Amino acid sequence: MQRNASHVLRAVLFAFCLVLVSTMVATPGAAQQPVKVGVVTFLSGAAAGPFGVPAKQAAEVMVEALNAGGKVPGYHAKGLNGAPIELVIIDEAGGTTKQVTEYRNLAQRVDLVIGYISSGDCLAIAPVADELKKLTILFDCGTPRVFEDASYKYLFRTGATSTMDNVASAMYVVENKPGLKKIAGINQNYAWGQDSWNDFVATMKVLKPNVEIATAQWPQLLSGQYGAEISSLLSSGADVVHSSFWGGDMEAFVLQASPRGLFKKSTVVLTCGETGMYKLGNQIPDGTIIAARGPFDMYAPDSELNRWFRKAYMDKFGGVPPSYPSYKMAQALLGLKSAWEKSKVQSPADMDKVIASFEHLTFEGPGGKVTMGLGKGHQAVQGMVIGTVKHEGSKVTYVNVKHYPADKVTPPEGVKAEDWIKSGFKK
Repeated sequence: MQRNASHVLRAVLFAFCLVLVSTMVATPGAAQQPVKVGVVTFLSGAAAGPFGVPAKQAAEVMVEALNAGGKVPGYHAKGLNGAPIELVIIDEAGGTTKQVTEYRNLAQRVDLVIGYISSGDCLAIAPVADELKKLTILFDCGTPRVFEDASYKYLFRTGATSTMDNVASAMYVVENKPGLKKIAGINQNYAWGQDSWNDFVATMKVLKPNVEIATAQWPQLLSGQYGAEISSLLSSGADVVHSSFWGGDMEAFVLQASPRGLFKKSTVVLTCGETGMYKLGNQIPDGTIIAARGPFDMYAPDSELNRWFRKAYMDKFGGVPPSYPSYKMAQALLGLKSAWEKSKVQSPADMDKVIASFEHLTFEGPGGKVTMGLGKGHQAVQGMVIGTVKHEGSKVTYVNVKHYPADKVTPPEGVKAEDWIKSGFKK
């Protein structure tokens, strides 16, 4: 009798275990721990208001929607294969030495990192990501040097490089001002500014070999005052002035140069000008050439995903539209989600599978299709859009808007931007 009771008890326990296991298999998301994502963006300093905070806000909008599931067009599953995303947000301010230290500390607390606006920070972080074997997605910083000068396993960048911005800007200028003879530049004296100006000049030299470089001004990053540089630009006689200024530097330059007549004397190209459009409004003069570091904001496609993103962002943040930093952060998160779900992993312990799925990935962002086409599948390529400011009463509009396909403004795999431009854009 006792033996029979023991057999029955064992059978009941066995059956219960089978039910429990089958339930766990059927609902894998129920037991999944959050995937901790470190987000690094400027929360203080001159770049925070126009750039860092909009990126942070986009991360919050996207993660809330992705965790809920069924809200983001084309991305209906919850979280990352059912696992909720948990954000850990830190400030990018403080310079490269501080950021490397912050990154090392952050890497111990999170499963992966998305971040970095400053090109200097990206160049400093890149080798550390591979050293620590931590999946890191650069969502912005545009210097092409990251993947042109080295290869990485754990590092990806889901936004295009500055080469796209400046090749397209030069093409646009030549198309719209065929008689130009002199160009000038004002760019920050570090990797981003140097690369931007070099690519712009090199492209101009190919398209208009006789163009004269009137002057090149190199103020320090975040200097804020540009009186002497503006004087040099005014006296240079340049038909076109190129600037890759971003954030507070770009806004300060516009507010200081416009009253002195620089925008009337020369056509000014602002490759990162979009971030100041909502704050500066009519203070950006007619005829200014504006780019948005890709097909973002006013240049984004009229797609279901873009319409959803703009509405969700504006609903959450008092009607303020998302600027291109917001778009690029959303793009990074959707790239992560696409790679994660393509890999079918259920745990951050399988990160090598996510990395394999990320390489050469193609996915949709609110700015359109993104292809991880350079850097052995670790660097995104995307088309470029540029337009010219025209005021209609109190409203700022954009005319002569031109779309440049990715293959027209991006070097082929394995070729440095500088060499590609000098070759006359050979494929």
